Amino acid sequence: MPPINWEEILFYLFIFVTTVQLFYYGGFFSRLAFYKPKSKTKTQHHPVSVIICARDEDENLARNLPGVLVQSYPSTYEVVAINDNSLDDSKYILQELKKTFKSLNVVELTQEAVHISGKKYPLSIGIREAKHEVLLLTDADCVPASEHWVEKMQDAYEEDIEIVLGYGAYHKKKGILNKLIRFETFHTALQYLSYALAGIPYMGVGRNLSYKKSLFFRSKGFSSINHIPSGDDDLFINKVATKHNTAVVIDPDAITRSIPKTTWGGWLRQKSRHYTTAKFYKPKHKFLLGLYFATQFIYYPLFAASLIFFDWRFVLPVFGTRLILQSIVLFKSMKKMGEKDLWPWFIFLDMWMFFYYIIFAPALWRRPKRSWN
Repeated sequence: MPPINWEEILFYLFIFVTTVQLFYYGGFFSRLAFYKPKSKTKTQHHPVSVIICARDEDENLARNLPGVLVQSYPSTYEVVAINDNSLDDSKYILQELKKTFKSLNVVELTQEAVHISGKKYPLSIGIREAKHEVLLLTDADCVPASEHWVEKMQDAYEEDIEIVLGYGAYHKKKGILNKLIRFETFHTALQYLSYALAGIPYMGVGRNLSYKKSLFFRSKGFSSINHIPSGDDDLFINKVATKHNTAVVIDPDAITRSIPKTTWGGWLRQKSRHYTTAKFYKPKHKFLLGLYFATQFIYYPLFAASLIFFDWRFVLPVFGTRLILQSIVLFKSMKKMGEKDLWPWFIFLDMWMFFYYIIFAPALWRRPKRSWN
């Protein structure tokens, strides 16, 4: 029996992992990179209810809520702000804003919900109070990138469409932490928007998400996930989204932007809380996401090992094939989503994801915190 050639096995494993990565970039992510919205012969203007939940976010409300209230929208829209048991000055800021903006509807909650974790109870109250069928969700720490945000998001509703996914980005600031936060956010959006374009929607983000009120009540709201603190956005969409009822909006005017964390500890706590919901996704979504994450995680270690133990003349062309496709897809996607300043750094940011997965993998098994803010 001939001896096992571990060097060749290592190289062939690198080829396999690269092939899987090419499948994701070519089969999924390229859909976002080369996405062109369908041309429309006419525009539509549905009445819209924008819903924002806030707890102890007086500064964010003062800073960002006016940007939601001054939207240039030719049809009817209201802003429903749910003040969830805040102990700061949120109540008074909302009262002052209501004097100027008659479209603002303030809902004051003074009691905690029993046996309902996270943001689901205040959000459910806001949806119940909403006057219109089309709901548009964002957070108190978000501001629309333009005054056409409402118009762009609602315009995606066509026959049979009940869910519209948007991109919730972060403001650009100096420093490596800002680049890492923004790249991770972009990378997540690249996946959920591309999957939706491929007919496999699996999540949305509450910073920029729209769905119909009738869908929410027909699906019994958050009743099946009330015991999970997070998930009011991704788990709900994971449950109700289909290839036929979901659309995406990829437009610079339809982005929302938030202020990113400025400390490593704050970001780690935020992301750890978000990842506790992934284990509740549907099996097919967990498989597709898990295969991508696993191959991305071992890609660079396998590349380095193949360079060292195998012939570099065979290894580099394999590496270069993925690099070329990746550079094209990321450039076009980042340009569409207002993140093109990250592109010169993409190879280093992609390598960083190896360490990112090590840091946040434990969150997949950790018990979620009950607080939503």
